[in-house]
Order: sequence, then C-alpha cells, then structure tokens
Amino acid sequence: MDLSFLLGRGYGDRSAGLLVGNRYSLNARQIQALYRISCSEKIKEERNAKKLDLSMLNGANIEIDGYNLLIVLEVALSGGFVFESMDGCYRDIAGIHGTYKKVEETIPALEMVGKTLQELGVAHVQWFFDAPVSNSGRLKSLLYEMAVANNFPWDVEIVNNPDKTLVERNNIVISSDSWIIDHADHWSNLGHYIIDNKIPEANILKLI
Repeated sequence: MDLSFLLGRGYGDRSAGLLVGNRYSLNARQIQALYRISCSEKIKEERNAKKLDLSMLNGANIEIDGYNLLIVLEVALSGGFVFESMDGCYRDIAGIHGTYKKVEETIPALEMVGKTLQELGVAHVQWFFDAPVSNSGRLKSLLYEMAVANNFPWDVEIVNNPDKTLVERNNIVISSDSWIIDHADHWSNLGHYIIDNKIPEANILKLI
C-alpha cells in the first residue's frame, strides 16, 4: 500500500498521509483510517516480535489500555466499522473527544472482556483510564461493580497519561494503540481475539 511504502522509506506520518490523500482524493476520515491501519514492514515485524500469544496469559498479571479496548469492542458490537491493520490489530476511528458516554454496548463489551480473561486463566487485571476524560470516575465505579458481581480480578486506576504509565510499568499490555505497543516490552492482541471469537456480526474492513 502506498502509505506503508512511504512510511518504510522515512516519510513522516503527516507528510505521507497528505501525499496519499491528495493522490487518491481522500477525505479527512479516510486519511485518518489509513493512519490507523498503516505501518512500515519494519515496524510490523518489531510489533509482532513483542506480541505474546494469548495462551501465554494463563496465570499472568496484565494491564489494559481501558478506553482503547472498550471503544473498539463497543464499535464492533454496535455494527460500526472496525479496520484490520497491517500489524493484525483491529482499530476504529470513533474517538471520545474528551468525554466518555456509556452506551448500550458498554456492559456487554466489559462482560466479554471479563469472561474471556477468565477463560484464558489471567490472574489479575489492572485497568487504566484517562483522568482528563469526563466520566472516567463513573466508568471506574461500573467496573468495580461488575468485578464484585462476576468475581473478576480487576483493579482500576485513573491516571493523567495511561499511555506513558502502561509503558513505564513494563508489564504485559493489552492495547492496539500504536505508540504503546511500539514502546511496551510485551503486548497481547486481546481485542482481535474477542472480536473474531465473540462478535461474529462485526463489520471488519480490510483495506490493505
């Protein structure tokens, strides 16, 4: 794909995106989607080298990039488009724009996460959510309510910069955020697994 070709030859994300966007007369959302799904072959190989198979999560303590995982599952459950990226991650272009709003897919999405992690034998889950995002406190309360009701081994923290926090703690990270998985020591592709195995109706677009 053109954007991946340019990224692999040292072009910056923005300049490469503008070149491809102008070449194919893409609108802003289409360019945004390309940004989310594209990377150079070198970056793809580096990400795959650090990716842990889900079977390796048995007995492990993991840390979840909360909004990143939750929102892509909400999008998949609602029938929105989920994009398959070059690195094997599923990504969306929904965004939260400073405020998170609980939707009818929120609880089913969280239940899927909890039950899937139980099936995988995960020992403990640490969720991280963004303090600057409105309603993170309410979401934290909801997760603790669900943890008590379902015996999920969850703890929840609200921090100013989850991306940096997740990377600095050097534990197994659940995320599809490009910056996080590029800087984390180890990561696992839980979102992809849940969508493939629990949400057969998901609208998945593979553009590459």
